[in-house]
Amino acid sequence: MQETSSPRLVPARPDGNLADLPARNASISPLRVVFARRDGSGWTDVTAAQFLADVERVAKGLIAAGVEVGDRVGLMSRTRYEWSLLDFAIWTAGAVTVPIYETSSASQVEWIASDSGMRAMFVESAAHARTVAEVRDRLTQLEQVWQIDGGGLDDVSAAGEEVPAEQLAQRRRTVTRQDTATIIYTSGTTGRPKGCELSHDNFMSLSENAKPVLTEVLEAPGAGTLLFLPLAHVLARYIQVLAVDAMVRIGHAPDISTLMDDLKSFQPTFVLAVPRVFEKIYNLSDQRSAADGKGRVFRLAARTAIAYSRAMDTGRISLALRAQHVLFERLVYVKVRAAMGGKVTHAVSGGAPLGKRLGHFYRGIGVHILEGYGLTETTAPLCVNLPSLTRIGTVGPPLPGVSLRIADDEEILAKGVGIFQRYRNNPRATMETRDEHGWFHTGDMGSLDDAGCLTITGRKKEILVTAGGKNVAPAPLEDLVRGHPLVSQCVVVGDQRPFIAALLTLDEEMLPTWAQAHGRTGLTAETARDDESVREHLQKAIDRANASVSRAESIRAFRLVSGDFTEASGHLTPSLKVKRDEVTRDFAAEIESMYARVTPSSDATHPAAS
Repeated sequence: MQETSSPRLVPARPDGNLADLPARNASISPLRVVFARRDGSGWTDVTAAQFLADVERVAKGLIAAGVEVGDRVGLMSRTRYEWSLLDFAIWTAGAVTVPIYETSSASQVEWIASDSGMRAMFVESAAHARTVAEVRDRLTQLEQVWQIDGGGLDDVSAAGEEVPAEQLAQRRRTVTRQDTATIIYTSGTTGRPKGCELSHDNFMSLSENAKPVLTEVLEAPGAGTLLFLPLAHVLARYIQVLAVDAMVRIGHAPDISTLMDDLKSFQPTFVLAVPRVFEKIYNLSDQRSAADGKGRVFRLAARTAIAYSRAMDTGRISLALRAQHVLFERLVYVKVRAAMGGKVTHAVSGGAPLGKRLGHFYRGIGVHILEGYGLTETTAPLCVNLPSLTRIGTVGPPLPGVSLRIADDEEILAKGVGIFQRYRNNPRATMETRDEHGWFHTGDMGSLDDAGCLTITGRKKEILVTAGGKNVAPAPLEDLVRGHPLVSQCVVVGDQRPFIAALLTLDEEMLPTWAQAHGRTGLTAETARDDESVREHLQKAIDRANASVSRAESIRAFRLVSGDFTEASGHLTPSLKVKRDEVTRDFAAEIESMYARVTPSSDATHPAAS
């Protein structure tokens, strides 16, 4: 059994709540720019005083509308300024925010609204309003639905004009740190989503104790972050609170299709993203260089960046490597950073393993990715790599105020400031997450190194056991295969089967650029699935993944299936996690075909494409 602990840097405090942050910021530095709103092709600054005024106007309107202390208020919207505004306004009115992914179906909305006991709700668009209308007659407790794009915020604010300032102040003082701030519903990969009740203290103590170890990120000159992941997700929500707490300038990018333009115009100093975003930026740079006849230069630059980062860990960087690094800084690295806005020095990555190759590449070009790990139940980060302690390939040490233990069966157990209070209306499930000593059982497996940094080795419930008795963690293999520019999704299968296999989907967005770079102009998604060159490159991706594991764990066959695994298809959660059961059910015929057609011999060294 392994165990490590990072003591709190900020003592526990009984007073205050999240609604105090805007008021504190406006008092300390009223003219400081804390948000920026998208305004056509530019951005309009929002000062601390302006944000507080916006928050208080909406909070008064909520009180006038009859929202009481502890009432649940839903929020269904893309990531935008109004999301952050409403979050803090709901807290200022003493209520509880219940986020709903803007892509949620009517049945998902019904479950979350019903289980949470939602009394009021904000939706972004007319389409969202129609989704809610489909189930409104079954939500008898839902009294109000306001549409943001339909002038709903103005209506709410106007209704609150007569609410006295003292009444609002009293409302804010009524809520304590231990009260529930939000109910965030899990992604539902293993069943019906459960509502995690997170307190004001969960967010505040986690933020207060993280700030001292992230000063290089949060106090950089002109510090700013552009939020583009859904704020309905706990990690984006935590970064929002951390940025407000640190008075970092925040922008929002609601449309992923314009993200690159938004990054260039906003110019953040740090970003939050999932590994797939970093893979996309790398692959796009690679394929564009190849299409321009500079593919060899990019590949040499990438190898140099990785070697430079690895040498940083040893403290011994040769003069030749330094010279190469300086050359490629001018030729390549500055262009990759420019695609991220030009000022990014740090990035936070979570949600899935990043991989050592990408971690070293980005650090080698001057973007230090701080990979972390956490769950909805832990208010997101349990641990994260720090500017002062980074071990690429791990998810870093526990944050101050967090303790980790590796059980005898390798499950990761946790205690600390971010551990949730309970699942709403589900005491049995709550009890099952904790043992008799109070340790929260994450369901993930891992190990700790000599510096106390955690490495994730798999998901306890996702371990595959082959017919030969070999335990295989699918996630590491899947992440390596997904690193290829042609691959969108990879799902490894093989439980109780004679060997490991995989289902792949094409990245249709990347396909044209890849096709041009490889002399396959005119290749479509349909023709690519039968193209021998495509299969050869996918085979190379499989081979590279297999090089990281033993032969018994290697992918011995793969099938390129039509379409993609998406949220709309029912194969991804709103947080982009694969619903493994749904994929294996819906593609059962393809899986059976692989095992029927391919019987690897005992001396086979390569997987077979089917």
